[in-house]
Amino acid sequence: MTAIDAEKIRAALAAIEDPATGHGIVATGQLTDVTVGDDASVTLGIDLISPGFPLREGLETSIRDALATLELPSIDIEWGLRVPQKPARQDLNRLPTVKNIIAIAAGKGGVGKSTLSVNTAMALRALGAKVGLLDADIYGPSIPKMLGNAEREAGTAEGGGGISPAIYRGMPVMSVDYFVEPGKAVIWRGPMIHKLLTQFLEDVRWGDLDYLIVDLPPGTGDAQLSLGQLVPITASVIVTTPQEVALIDVRKAVNMFKKLEVPVVGVVENMSYYRCPSCGHHDEIFGVGGGKKLAAEFDVGVLGHVPIDPKVAFGGESGAPIVETAPDSPIAQALSNIAAKAAMETSKLSATGPKRSSLLRTVD
Repeated sequence: MTAIDAEKIRAALAAIEDPATGHGIVATGQLTDVTVGDDASVTLGIDLISPGFPLREGLETSIRDALATLELPSIDIEWGLRVPQKPARQDLNRLPTVKNIIAIAAGKGGVGKSTLSVNTAMALRALGAKVGLLDADIYGPSIPKMLGNAEREAGTAEGGGGISPAIYRGMPVMSVDYFVEPGKAVIWRGPMIHKLLTQFLEDVRWGDLDYLIVDLPPGTGDAQLSLGQLVPITASVIVTTPQEVALIDVRKAVNMFKKLEVPVVGVVENMSYYRCPSCGHHDEIFGVGGGKKLAAEFDVGVLGHVPIDPKVAFGGESGAPIVETAPDSPIAQALSNIAAKAAMETSKLSATGPKRSSLLRTVD
C-alpha cells in the first residue's frame, strides 16, 4: 500500500464540499486537522457551520467515499463547530460579539412564539452553540416565567459599565420583566420602546454568542421596526397555527420582514395536530396545511410541525422547557430538529459565496 500522509488525505478531500454552502472543506479551513497513525489509521477534525447540522450524514458519506481508494484501516471524524458571521454595517454594529441574530416572530399572539423561542435557545445550547435570549415582547414579557429561577439576576455589570444579563443554565437572558413591578402594565410609546431596546442591545454584556434568539412581540409594531433599525437581524422564523385566521396576520409579519430586508428562513406550524395518548387518534383541531400554504406562498421552507401536547404548556408554566426535561421525547425531538434547521439556514446566510443549497425546499 502506498505510504499515507496528511497531504495525501487533504488532496483526496480537496473536492469535497460542505453540502450547505457548496464550498470546499479544505479551501475554507473546515478540515481543521488530519492525523495519520503508525498503522495508517486516520483521524480528521472537521468544523460544521451550525449545531446539530442536519446534513452531517451526507457530508460524512462523501468524505468516506473520497478516501475509500486509499484503503485506510480506519477513519475517525471529530466534529467541531465554527458558526460563520457576516460583518455588520458600521451603523448597525451594536453587537460585535454576537455572530447571528435570529428573530422569532408571528403576526398574532397565542400561537406559541415564546415557547418556540425558549425551546429553540435551549436546544441550540444543548447542541453545543453559545446562545443568548432576548425577550423583546415589551408589553407581554413571558420568557423569565418559562425559564424558572435564574442562577444570576440581571443588574449592573461589575465596575458599573453596562447591564449584566440574567443567567439561566449558563445562558444570558434579558427582559423588561426584570425592571417592572409584578402585575404593572408597561404603557410606553414608540420612542420609549426604541430607547429600551437600544439599551438591551448596546449596554447588555452579552458575551461571545453564536446566536442571539429574539422573541418578538406579536404584530408588526414599534419593537420590530426598532430592532430592524438598530441591528442586522440575520434571519427570522415565522410561527403560525394551521387555520386561515392565523395566516391572515402572519402574512403581514412576512411582508414586514421583506421591507426590513430580513430573510425568512422558515415557517413553523405550531399546534399542528393532537394525538390522543390513550387511543392514538390523530385530530387536526385547528385545520390542516396552514404552514405549508404560507411557506409555498412566500417561497420559504417548512422547518417543522409541532403537535399539541400538554407537557409543552406545563414546561412553560413550571419554568422547565421540554427540550431540557424530556429531550428524548418525540415533541422535544421535533423542537430540537426545528432549532437545528433554523440554525443551519441562518449560518448559510452568513457563509460567503454564491453557491448555496437548501435542505428545506425538500422538507414538508
